[in-house]
Amino acid sequence: MSELVAKAEKLDGADELAARRAQFVLDEAVYLDGNSLGALPAAVPGRVEDVVRRQWGELRIRSWTEGGWWTAPERIGDRIAPLVGAAAGQIVVGDSTSVNVFKALVGAVRLARLADPDRDEIVVDATTFPTDGYIAESAARMTGCALRPVAPSGVPGVLGDRTAAVLLNHVDYRTGRLHDLPSLTAAVHAVGALVVWDLCHSAGALPVGLDEHGVDLAVGCTYKYLNGGPGSPAFLHVRADLQDRFDSPLPGWNSHAEPFGMRPAYEPAAGAVRGRVGTPDILSMLALEAALEVWDGVTVDAVRAKSLALTDFFLECVEEYVPGGRVACLTPRAHGERGSQVALRCPDAGTVMERLIGRGVVGDFRHPDVLRFGFTPLYVGFGDVERAARVLGEVLAESGA
Repeated sequence: MSELVAKAEKLDGADELAARRAQFVLDEAVYLDGNSLGALPAAVPGRVEDVVRRQWGELRIRSWTEGGWWTAPERIGDRIAPLVGAAAGQIVVGDSTSVNVFKALVGAVRLARLADPDRDEIVVDATTFPTDGYIAESAARMTGCALRPVAPSGVPGVLGDRTAAVLLNHVDYRTGRLHDLPSLTAAVHAVGALVVWDLCHSAGALPVGLDEHGVDLAVGCTYKYLNGGPGSPAFLHVRADLQDRFDSPLPGWNSHAEPFGMRPAYEPAAGAVRGRVGTPDILSMLALEAALEVWDGVTVDAVRAKSLALTDFFLECVEEYVPGGRVACLTPRAHGERGSQVALRCPDAGTVMERLIGRGVVGDFRHPDVLRFGFTPLYVGFGDVERAARVLGEVLAESGA
């Protein structure tokens, strides 16, 4: 045990991101659930108070212009863009992840049919988060497409001239497996189809490279690794050269070329703005904008390097502290196949997680038998990792086989 404690101290001492921890509101617990809800950035409460008391309370309607409310969806999108490897002008913030998945997937089918009206199949990640699957099924009905669920590794083998769009997760929410975005995107493009990537478990945790790999459309939430707060608005990315043809299935007055013209006929705005729908949720939108300030001066590459070091160290500590045979690791060991979480299969996972939380180690449980531990490099340290694995070992030893 002493060797791992000493190693944690040494790693924390060399950690270039360690000072970022001071920018978050944290207690004595080890918080390893940032892959569900990120910790509170310290700047957010004051900013939200200003929005409520001054902008809403004093400026009132004037804040749409004087407070920058109207331009917030694109402005905040441009703050997120570098974190997912996109140039400015391609991301708009607003609505939920689910709504944006629907817009992106139906929009992708419509784009594909501009070149080939006979494309009538949507391929969806068979291991996806359930809502993505539900929306893909609805989008297929709406567009008259057949729906084909396939594991990501099998996607290249089912693509063809009928494929219109493919919906994939960058990181599997259960296991933390990182899927090969570059090669899968290239495979989809090779058959003339479009790809939609769900970045909920990768945005803010690892390099994505949307522009580098020519990703067509992408969506992502902001309350996990981007620390935007519960229910903070999601984002929609539409590649620049597709924007003038992107036909959203949810046109709204906010995406109109002349939003205050109140004309009965819809004319989409230019650029990423056409991804907007209705009035943006200003309180959560501006809380997110304040939360993103913790990224000033931080590179995604530095975050990724620490993420891999944290998860490597956690697995090392688990092997040392946890009784043999009590858990099985579901997360790939290879760095190129791992996101920023570790999932452990454990028969009594629900009870184990309750006991961990009771002892100040907060992760989460996924039915029926998965312990998930998320590693957010901006505020998780190596000492946290050692403590979490040590307490896990103690809980498992007490509960028996």
